[in-house]
Order: sequence, then C-alpha cells, then structure tokens
Amino acid sequence: MKRILLSFLILTMVLTGCTSKSENNNSFDNFESETADLVSSTINTTTSVAETTELISATHQENTTISTHSAYPTYQIETSSETVPEDGQLVRILDFIPDAEIDLRYATTNNFTGTVIYDDSEAYLCYGTVKKLACVQSELKEMGYRILIWDAYRSPEAQWKLWETYPDPAFVANPNNGITSHSQGNTIDISLVYEDGSLVEMPSAFDEFEAIADRDYSDVSETAAENSRLLEKIMYKYGFTGYYGEWWDYSDTNQYELIPVA
Repeated sequence: MKRILLSFLILTMVLTGCTSKSENNNSFDNFESETADLVSSTINTTTSVAETTELISATHQENTTISTHSAYPTYQIETSSETVPEDGQLVRILDFIPDAEIDLRYATTNNFTGTVIYDDSEAYLCYGTVKKLACVQSELKEMGYRILIWDAYRSPEAQWKLWETYPDPAFVANPNNGITSHSQGNTIDISLVYEDGSLVEMPSAFDEFEAIADRDYSDVSETAAENSRLLEKIMYKYGFTGYYGEWWDYSDTNQYELIPVA
C-alpha cells in the first residue's frame, strides 16, 4: 500500500511541479516547499513533508553507501526517513521515477568493453537532477514514451576500472585528469522507449563510436533524427545540456556538491 501511495505522490508532485527553466528559474528550488500543500490538496489526508519523505523512504530500511576509489570519499546514496533529500544527495532513480526503464549497461557485459564495470545494477543521480528528470518523464509519458537509462552516476572507482579496462582517451575519460561528469552525479546516458518497453528508433546504439552517434543527424533516418530532437528539446526545456558527440549524453546545467558519508 505504501508503494502504491508513494507512486501516486511522486506522480502528483511531477505533474504540478514541472516548469521549464525558462518559465521559472526557481521552480526546482521551491519543489520541496510546495510538495506538502500539493499532496494535502490532492488526497483526503494531511501529509507533511517529513511524512511524505518517510513514505518515499519506506522501501529501504537502512542507509547504504557507494564504494569509490580509495582516493575519494564515499557518498551517501539513501534518503533519510525524516527529511527531504538535499539536491547533492545521491538517490536511487527508481525511488522517484518508478516507471523509468533501467538498462545499466556497465553493470553487465553488454557494453563496448565486454566487461562488467559496476558492482551495483541500480542507477543513481543527485536528487536535484532526479527532480528535473522526473519532469522530463512526465512530459514524455503524455506523448506515449518513457525514459530509458543506460548510465547515470559512476563512482570514481568504477571510472578507474573502466579506464583500466579500456585506456583510450578517445572513448573513455581519463580519471587522472580529474572527476568526470558521470562521477559528479548530474550526467545521464538516456534514450526513449514506448509505453510497452519497446525501443524507439534513435540515431545509433549506445556507445556507438561513429559519426552517426553525434547530433548532426544528417546521416541518419528522418525518424531517428526526429526522435532524438524530441528528446533533446524536452531535456533542454528542464535544464539539461547535451554533449554534441553522443546524442544520448546529457548533463544537468546545475552541478551539485555531493554529500560524503560523515
């Protein structure tokens, strides 16, 4: 019952709290403060922000941390049962966007290295980025689509493993040069599926290192180009920017300070 109510609360928050960055630059800053009034007016009960967060947190009974390379701190990845997460808190995407499609490629051998890179098959992002992504999902669902997530937060430890497995700077960011965008918790590799989970035609497969993977689109089908432009339009609307060389790669225009384990 709590899981059903959780999904309802999230959907309600998304449908009324999603405003493009150009329309209201403070929409995401005010997200939590508006949530309590919104929920109270939508269901026949009085629900405080703390109570709402407790429902959101009900499915995880203990705090968990992501292990990282020894040169870096470990970061919190679970929400508190008493407070709404801070924007820099790493959270599990499915806890807030339960109908997102997750296919975390680096948690399997189905990636360009042929090697399992991640120990965890869950997808995480900063809470601030997840709020924006929830708005993207909401708008796409009205058109008959859902988001498909191939990669999200990548711990520095995983970035080192990826580099050691495939040390080619043309395809993998060298962690010796600093924290990569995926390790900042605000970058995502994303595509589209239909409501039934079937794939939407896009310019290329994930991690296709050819010209068809860029945002030129002159060398792909018109259908693939239109679908990619649709995703790009909505991602940009809610505060993301895309990497030109990879149509699937988007970063939050805000960078959040990740919260380490004390």
